[in-house]
Amino acid sequence: MHLNDFWFVLIAVLWTGYFFLEGFDFGIGILTRTLARDTTERRVLINTIGPVWDGNEVWLLTAGGATFAAFPDWYATLFSGFYLPLLAILVCLIVRGVAFEYRAKRTGERWQRNWELAIFWTSLIPAFLWGVAFANIVHGVDIDRDKNYVGGFWDLLNPYAILGGLVTLALFTFHGAVFAALKTVGDIRERARAQALGLGLATAVLAVVFLVWTQSHSGNGWSLAALVVAVLALVASLAANKVAREGWAFVFSGLTVVAAVAVLFLALFPDVMPSTLDPAYSLTVTNSASSPYTLKVMTVVAAVFTPIVLLYQSWTYWVFRKRIGVQHIPAAPRPADH
Repeated sequence: MHLNDFWFVLIAVLWTGYFFLEGFDFGIGILTRTLARDTTERRVLINTIGPVWDGNEVWLLTAGGATFAAFPDWYATLFSGFYLPLLAILVCLIVRGVAFEYRAKRTGERWQRNWELAIFWTSLIPAFLWGVAFANIVHGVDIDRDKNYVGGFWDLLNPYAILGGLVTLALFTFHGAVFAALKTVGDIRERARAQALGLGLATAVLAVVFLVWTQSHSGNGWSLAALVVAVLALVASLAANKVAREGWAFVFSGLTVVAAVAVLFLALFPDVMPSTLDPAYSLTVTNSASSPYTLKVMTVVAAVFTPIVLLYQSWTYWVFRKRIGVQHIPAAPRPADH
């Protein structure tokens, strides 16, 4: 395997890790308005991701940085052509982080309600826009011979991309509901399982249509195998959720996310950004990669630091592994409560 192929795989792994982890973060944020019945239950949901949400976003920074260093032409075309949706995602992530930190700094009901609304919307919007962005990357956009995106903003909101956005929105919310059932006790746990069932069925309908569309447009044998895994994992997650095996339900919902993202990257390779104007204008792992020396240095750095990051993040999840419920929430919010 050439280094540029290796870095395509590694970047795919980084994006997959980000969607696996940030996916249930987004889902929890959305569920604060659809599952929680009052402020106390919203605090329970937020506290399930309180210790880990910021660490999960490190995967996004790493994926973006790796793309910039390993495939600078891909990075340049992507971030210039998709400037508005990616800017919207960035603004949402900034506001969302502020909302998590500032929500409990004051005890006023209006103050907390506004920040909780911010958490909801800044979780829902990126969950949708990430699907739109990656659907366009896989399906192809208007790229000219100079590797510039020459389409407009509205060209990105095509039927395939909108369907992709609905898939990620539904899938992440389902993933979040399964995580909520895994991390809570009492009535909220039961309602999370009930919502997960409905969300999982909606996700199944949307995802099957989207993934089959992807497979028919640019799929191959490997992407077909990943598609089958995604469908089977989603069915297994629903079955485990029904019998209250939340741990297995979360494992399989996570596998659904992993397999669905794998379908996209497997269908994309060896392109990194296909051109709909002329296949010769497409960005590939070869014509958009950095120099071999750059990739060598990056490989050494990644080999040293990636295991450290994985061990640290795994330790964090282990430390904060216990379930919580409304009985663990104090009557009055504390300034340091997240």
